[in-house]
Amino acid sequence: MERRDRSLEALNALKYIDSLDSNLRADSILRWITKYLTETKIEDFDLDISQSKNLLELFHKNILFLRQHRSSINIELKNHHKIKEFLK
Repeated sequence: MERRDRSLEALNALKYIDSLDSNLRADSILRWITKYLTETKIEDFDLDISQSKNLLELFHKNILFLRQHRSSINIELKNHHKIKEFLK
Protein backbone atom coordinates (compact mmCIF):
# COMPACT_ATOMS: atom_id res chain seq x y z
CA MET A 1 0.00 0.00 0.00
CA GLU A 2 2.89 2.33 0.72
CA ARG A 3 4.19 1.95 -2.84
CA ARG A 4 0.74 2.76 -4.22
CA ASP A 5 0.45 5.86 -2.02
CA ARG A 6 3.88 7.08 -3.10
CA SER A 7 2.97 6.48 -6.75
CA LEU A 8 -0.25 8.47 -6.43
CA GLU A 9 1.60 11.23 -4.59
CA ALA A 10 4.13 11.40 -7.43
CA LEU A 11 1.39 11.53 -10.06
CA ASN A 12 -0.49 14.28 -8.24
CA ALA A 13 2.70 16.28 -7.76
CA LEU A 14 3.45 16.02 -11.48
CA LYS A 15 -0.09 17.20 -12.29
CA TYR A 16 0.44 20.22 -10.06
CA ILE A 17 3.83 20.98 -11.60
CA ASP A 18 2.19 20.97 -15.02
CA SER A 19 0.15 24.04 -14.00
CA LEU A 20 3.12 26.22 -12.95
CA ASP A 21 4.81 29.00 -14.93
CA SER A 22 7.92 28.10 -16.91
CA ASN A 23 10.83 28.93 -14.58
CA LEU A 24 9.12 27.51 -11.51
CA ARG A 25 7.98 24.51 -13.53
CA ALA A 26 11.50 23.69 -14.69
CA ASP A 27 12.84 23.84 -11.13
CA SER A 28 9.92 21.79 -9.83
CA ILE A 29 10.46 19.09 -12.45
CA LEU A 30 14.06 18.77 -11.32
CA ARG A 31 13.00 18.44 -7.68
CA TRP A 32 10.29 15.92 -8.67
CA ILE A 33 12.83 13.75 -10.49
CA THR A 34 15.21 13.96 -7.56
CA LYS A 35 12.51 12.98 -5.08
CA TYR A 36 10.72 10.23 -6.99
CA LEU A 37 13.21 8.77 -9.47
CA THR A 38 16.60 8.72 -7.78
CA GLU A 39 16.01 5.69 -5.57
CA THR A 40 13.21 3.98 -7.48
CA LYS A 41 12.52 3.32 -11.13
CA ILE A 42 9.42 4.48 -12.96
CA GLU A 43 8.59 0.80 -13.54
CA ASP A 44 8.16 0.41 -9.78
CA PHE A 45 5.22 2.83 -9.68
CA ASP A 46 1.98 1.11 -8.72
CA LEU A 47 -0.66 2.78 -10.90
CA ASP A 48 -3.63 1.47 -12.83
CA ILE A 49 -3.79 1.74 -16.62
CA SER A 50 -5.47 5.15 -16.84
CA GLN A 51 -3.14 6.64 -14.25
CA SER A 52 -0.14 5.18 -16.06
CA LYS A 53 -1.32 6.72 -19.32
CA ASN A 54 -1.76 10.05 -17.55
CA LEU A 55 1.77 9.78 -16.14
CA LEU A 56 3.11 8.94 -19.61
CA GLU A 57 1.37 11.98 -21.13
CA LEU A 58 2.74 14.25 -18.40
CA PHE A 59 6.24 12.83 -18.89
CA HIS A 60 6.09 13.44 -22.62
CA LYS A 61 4.68 16.93 -22.15
CA ASN A 62 7.38 17.82 -19.61
CA ILE A 63 10.18 16.49 -21.82
CA LEU A 64 8.97 18.71 -24.64
CA PHE A 65 8.64 21.62 -22.23
CA LEU A 66 12.19 21.14 -20.91
CA ARG A 67 13.60 21.07 -24.44
CA GLN A 68 11.76 24.27 -25.32
CA HIS A 69 12.74 25.88 -22.01
CA ARG A 70 16.41 25.01 -22.57
CA SER A 71 16.24 26.56 -26.02
CA SER A 72 14.68 29.77 -24.73
CA ILE A 73 17.23 30.02 -21.90
CA ASN A 74 20.06 29.60 -24.43
CA ILE A 75 18.62 32.40 -26.55
CA GLU A 76 18.36 34.65 -23.48
CA LEU A 77 21.97 33.89 -22.54
CA LYS A 78 23.16 34.75 -26.04
CA ASN A 79 21.23 38.02 -25.93
CA HIS A 80 22.72 38.89 -22.55
CA HIS A 81 26.17 38.12 -23.87
CA LYS A 82 25.58 40.40 -26.89
CA ILE A 83 24.42 43.20 -24.59
CA LYS A 84 27.44 42.71 -22.35
CA GLU A 85 29.78 42.86 -25.35
CA PHE A 86 28.05 45.97 -26.64
CA LEU A 87 28.39 47.75 -23.29
CA LYS A 88 32.13 47.07 -23.11
